[in-house]
Amino acid sequence: MTQSLPRIAAVSAVSDTALHVSWKGGGEDVIELAGWIARGCPILEPLKEPALFRKPGLTDYDAVVFWGDEDGDLGIDAYHLSLLAEEQRAFKALDLAAWQAEMAVSDEEAADLLRTSFDQFNTWKAGTAVVPSQVAMLCRAMARDPLLVEAHYQPDKDWLTSGAA
Repeated sequence: MTQSLPRIAAVSAVSDTALHVSWKGGGEDVIELAGWIARGCPILEPLKEPALFRKPGLTDYDAVVFWGDEDGDLGIDAYHLSLLAEEQRAFKALDLAAWQAEMAVSDEEAADLLRTSFDQFNTWKAGTAVVPSQVAMLCRAMARDPLLVEAHYQPDKDWLTSGAA
């Protein structure tokens, strides 16, 4: 099954470094691009100028946001914008519970993987505290790359004997 590439219905600047993107097919995001601009190649330097950044346009069948000349080099494609948007979305209690289920770990093991206390993990999971962005980043990274889990996972002490006959 192929996944269709994201397309943009509308784009506007909401600050000197953030875009509001309405996606074709529904949904919208505010996407912060300060990190992308700051860490990008020197070609992105002009985007540090608010007057330019605040005038984004769409090109390539609504698959690219551009600034300045439509045929120039200042642009970011919808696919990468959607990846940035996904990473920047809030990570809620339901997301944490889904991550835990996907990782197939207990509350204790999840807390250990995230280098936090059992009580703090359960506070996030219950939704009574906001999941910090660095925890969300770590959970998303582990979901993408299971080797991170395997490198840091500490199973319960009796796991070696639990399968013995």
